[in-house]
Amino acid sequence: MRHLLAIALFALSPIAAASGQDLPAPTGPVVLTISGAIGTTNGDGVAVFDQAMIDGLAQHTITSETPWYDGEQAFSGVLVSALLEVVGATGSALSVTALNGYSAEIPRADVTDNPVILASRVNGDLLSVRDKGPLFVIYPFDTQPELFNEVYFGRSVWQVTAMSVQ
Repeated sequence: MRHLLAIALFALSPIAAASGQDLPAPTGPVVLTISGAIGTTNGDGVAVFDQAMIDGLAQHTITSETPWYDGEQAFSGVLVSALLEVVGATGSALSVTALNGYSAEIPRADVTDNPVILASRVNGDLLSVRDKGPLFVIYPFDTQPELFNEVYFGRSVWQVTAMSVQ
């Protein structure tokens, strides 16, 4: 079992992405599809992830107040920049789309210059669709208060299911 886990983690690593190795296929329900200017896939020109694949990537926590929750909350998930490395993304922007069709364009500089995460948990609990899940773009409002404004709130897409690298 440990051997299989090590193989799976390597396949999801930035090293595997840089080598052009394909991602493993998800074994659970797909929670995220990444398309566009990517070099590493596991589908027909796309990279699809189940929750276990996302959880297998290094996790990062942002503890912050947001406009969407009362008081300070701890959001955890994968750094968007790390996820882009895994899929070998080459574009300069991301179009992030929610379950309801809402989408926002995020300049790649946002995620390379700031530790923006694609949160899958709040206070240790998986984000449900009812509570802005399965995935939620969270900016580091706690350490960079200059991001706490309407521009970045609009880019903080919740119920994320797809990203297109442009």
